[in-house]
Amino acid sequence: MVSRRDFLMKTGLAALGSGLVHTSALAGLPEAAAMDSAATLPPLQPASGRPYNPVVTLNGWTLPFRMNRGVKEFHLVAEPVVRELAPGMNARLWGYNGQSPGPTIEAVEGDRVRLFVTNRLPEVTSIHWHGQRLPNGMDGVSGLTQPPIPPGKTYVYEFTLRRSGTFMYHPHADEMVQMAMGMMGMFIVHPKNPDFMRVARDFCFLLNAYDIDPGSYTPRVNTMLDFNLWTFNSRVFPGIDPLVCRRGDRVRIRVGNLTMTNHPIHLHGHEFEVTGTDGGWTRPEARWPEVTVDVAVGQMRAIEFDATEEGDWAFHCHKSHHTMNAMGHGVPTMIGVDQRGIAEKISKLIPDYMVMGERGMHDMAEMEMPLPDNTLPMMTGHGPFGPIGMGGMFTTVKIRKGLARDDYRDPGPYPQPKGTRAWEWQGEPLPEPERAAAPANGPTVTVRKPVHNDHS
Repeated sequence: MVSRRDFLMKTGLAALGSGLVHTSALAGLPEAAAMDSAATLPPLQPASGRPYNPVVTLNGWTLPFRMNRGVKEFHLVAEPVVRELAPGMNARLWGYNGQSPGPTIEAVEGDRVRLFVTNRLPEVTSIHWHGQRLPNGMDGVSGLTQPPIPPGKTYVYEFTLRRSGTFMYHPHADEMVQMAMGMMGMFIVHPKNPDFMRVARDFCFLLNAYDIDPGSYTPRVNTMLDFNLWTFNSRVFPGIDPLVCRRGDRVRIRVGNLTMTNHPIHLHGHEFEVTGTDGGWTRPEARWPEVTVDVAVGQMRAIEFDATEEGDWAFHCHKSHHTMNAMGHGVPTMIGVDQRGIAEKISKLIPDYMVMGERGMHDMAEMEMPLPDNTLPMMTGHGPFGPIGMGGMFTTVKIRKGLARDDYRDPGPYPQPKGTRAWEWQGEPLPEPERAAAPANGPTVTVRKPVHNDHS
């Protein structure tokens, strides 16, 4: 974990543009905290204002605020950033306050908030407060509800938080480029009553996707669906931290989707309920048990469960290609193809040539081949029993008894009690199954071509 003392406090970021700041704002900007680490920071306990139970942002952090005459003031800086997607790979992205996604904003229902947004990008930007009810001129759609924020200028958004829930922020200016470059963040509004929907551990993160060629650093911004890196909070497994829980805790996980496709998020070992969306809290009579929730584009989902079962439980997107890294979409399927003859000939020309894929792709998880600069293996990550063979949108929920209330440190592999792990059968081998004999002559298929009228 990285201490909050490691924040790089940036002051004097930009002079206020003439006429851009209302007279109700202070003459001086609040400090803009920045973070250059991809660690999961512990929850930021509020030092002033209304009390609330803070969230933990997976591989992220919460933006500090200051109180100014009863108003909570935050300072976001839109700027180019370098994000470590996993050890061994960095990406040149756009984000906020040194990170992509930007820091989580936390406040309380009924709070008056003032958000200073400084633009350090090479082009105009804006911020839309996704899901919030606010005055039209604060909605952040450049050209429609406000002029865009020019480079080097600071705009101020001010409104009252009218309902609690899980929200996001992202640009509505050159949106395809700026969101493809990683500009997004979470906005959590806590209930006025801290006991309403109280949980012991409250996690949040965003889903994002990038198309970054091996050896390069900047995403392709015109990619529609063929992304090669699928991430939780701009991190790929094994760079994604575990969600550490104490046995018996009530746990909430908030997930937001700002990719170009849906993601069925699946939890092993427990069932959960969807208790919230970006439209608000789900009424108890409308909930039902699930183990997978589909999070569509532009949606937020908050799930809750009781962490009753100890272990290291997989938590991932259930689209199988979303748990892989740096995939090539043009790779042919070689399963069942006998490559021995051709491999022998090729190895005379290329001594290090290896046959791949004729028995499936799991062998690649065990290979240690040299990679191009700044990329990741397609399948990676190791557990106590060998390679996990996963990447992308994959991590673990680690449940242990006896953890301290605010202990989020990785407890290491789960020590499975004796007799509770699958074992190899050591008895007599199973007989071959009886199979129906194929007919001597295969079925006859008659093809009749369609008749076309003469249109001449």
